[in-house]
Amino acid sequence: MKLVIQIPCLNEAETLPLVLATIPKKIAGIDDIVVLIVDDGSSDATVAVAKQHGVRHFVRHPQRQGLGRSFHDGVSYALSIGADIVVNTDGDNQYPQERIGDLVQPIINGQADIVVADRQTSTIAHFSAFKKLLQTVGSRVVTIAAGTNVPDAPSGFRAYSKESLIRLNTITRFSYTMETIIQAGNKGLAIASIPVTTNPKTRESRLFKSTWEHVRKSAVTIIRAYVMYKPYMVFGTLAAILFLLALIPFSRFIILGLEDRSTTGHIQSLLAGSMLMIASFLCMVLNIIADLIRINRVLTEDNLEQTKRLRYNA
Repeated sequence: MKLVIQIPCLNEAETLPLVLATIPKKIAGIDDIVVLIVDDGSSDATVAVAKQHGVRHFVRHPQRQGLGRSFHDGVSYALSIGADIVVNTDGDNQYPQERIGDLVQPIINGQADIVVADRQTSTIAHFSAFKKLLQTVGSRVVTIAAGTNVPDAPSGFRAYSKESLIRLNTITRFSYTMETIIQAGNKGLAIASIPVTTNPKTRESRLFKSTWEHVRKSAVTIIRAYVMYKPYMVFGTLAAILFLLALIPFSRFIILGLEDRSTTGHIQSLLAGSMLMIASFLCMVLNIIADLIRINRVLTEDNLEQTKRLRYNA
């Protein structure tokens, strides 16, 4: 069984040696361990440092493409060289690479398709109380959207089986972490989690400039992924709410009209009810269109899955 450990990097020349030094040389159940550096447009000596430490596999972007694209390209390369399991860690030495053996065991034993490391964010010293709250809320939202239980959804320290990578298709270029969990949950893939303790902080995140930018981009990713798989829950629910709200001004218009035998003084209720009813109808139309798009996406993904199986001899 072949394990590919991919490390997305953006100017990680200083911390990369720490990461490479802690990657296990032998893991029970694994015959071959390959380290893959995904260089996302680094301007420092990241690639040279990796070569000095014996790394022979690289995916290089001439300029920055984003973490989502780096994950996508790294996975494609890993599958092309025969990976059975792909582990993703970071080049800033945030994660304990010594635990990679524990991370892949549920996949080796056939107990999971994806294993996500739980950083136990409530115990991380350099996380503010606000950031801990956001991490908890974000993980809870992803859990609901995916229909599964992942304590630390934003964690980038995770392992994927070959089967899961063939069935998953990343779209976002910001971060793949939320999207792949929602996809996996809706496709019936088994997701497991193991607790880990992170290493001391080495630098600020380069994925986003501020916490609010991270919240905004993560929210967009979660909503888009959820709508793609369950549009009827979004537009159908919205249509039902608007329909019920429309009944309120309509009822007021009828009741007041019966009381004073005149409708001319209450035309505003009729207008408000009509506008809400039209909005409800439009949401229902959007629901039908979105569901047809969802069906087309499922068919397209089925074709893409078969293409991947042929391409990667799966």
